[in-house]
Amino acid sequence: MKNKYVSRRIMAVVMAAAMTMTAAPAAFATDRADADTIKEDNQPAADAEESTETAEEATESEGETKTEYPLTITTYDYDGNEIETTYEKAPEKVLAVYQGSIETMLSLGLEDHLVATAGLDNEVPDNLKEAFSKTDYLDEFSPSLETVTMLEPDMILSWDSLFSDKNLGDVTNWIDKGCNTYYNTNTRPGSSRTLENEFTDILNIGKIFDVQDKAEVIVDEAKNVIDTTLSATADMEEKPSVLIVEPLGEDITNYGASSLAGDMATKLGATLANPDASTVGKEDIIAANPDVIFVVYMPYAGDDPQTVMDSQLAVIQDDESLQSLDAVKNGRVYPIMLSELYASATRTQDGIETMAKGLYPDITLE
Repeated sequence: MKNKYVSRRIMAVVMAAAMTMTAAPAAFATDRADADTIKEDNQPAADAEESTETAEEATESEGETKTEYPLTITTYDYDGNEIETTYEKAPEKVLAVYQGSIETMLSLGLEDHLVATAGLDNEVPDNLKEAFSKTDYLDEFSPSLETVTMLEPDMILSWDSLFSDKNLGDVTNWIDKGCNTYYNTNTRPGSSRTLENEFTDILNIGKIFDVQDKAEVIVDEAKNVIDTTLSATADMEEKPSVLIVEPLGEDITNYGASSLAGDMATKLGATLANPDASTVGKEDIIAANPDVIFVVYMPYAGDDPQTVMDSQLAVIQDDESLQSLDAVKNGRVYPIMLSELYASATRTQDGIETMAKGLYPDITLE
């Protein structure tokens, strides 16, 4: 998710509000700007102050949504059970671990609330690098219990796996010590991964830190890509079938209906060629013969992204037994980054756009 989208949407909201204001608030706004002049002209100062307050109240009511504390948020324990956490105020010492957790905080302008960060698979987007440079990035990919205890965080934002016994221990222990926890809902064990979960997480973080407007802009921009795609393809008689796979050594992971990637594809109008399998063999791929194949790749720190991507694509594109596939013959095998479709957080829009462009190369998303 790019900050430019946030700026663009906020500017649009401001312009729309300006166009729809009534004559009376507009007059009050003018009075506020000219308050000193009014006083110099011996106009009653009390009237000018009243105009200022009225204009400010109108702007606040039309603009931002404010969080009222104490705030209760539903999240989960390590086993996936629902629990409730209460925030008396916005946390001030947050430990953010793993890509999406860190980038959510940065995208919402909350870098000053971070006591430390850890666990990046790859670099943060260019537009977040300056904010990220202000954080204390730990040497440990998954911080140890000892390290986190010394940090004394008042919130831990991460994935479910961080709260295993071999890592930080169950979330209830931290909550009892006064440190709230929140982990990406799509890492919850035993649940389907959905776009709505990613959106809910972003909105919840917005509520916790009283930056709801910024969170809503991020979610709205992502949803708009889906709406634009569906509108542009409404007259298509037959939508494409798609297979989303990740070669991992001898195994090939299949992203089916219960995965976030599968939900993205179906929300964009495509049909999953193999919705139920968790893994596929070459025979399965040939039998499915999808119109489009997305190949998942993940460049880790130190890896060359292009090399990783090319090697993953080659598993499908260069295999002699797969040359009969329509997707291979028609050049419709596309790369997609793991961080765009697993616990994707603020990269969710990137994943939706990548998939929409591959499914419908002839449409324009902007």
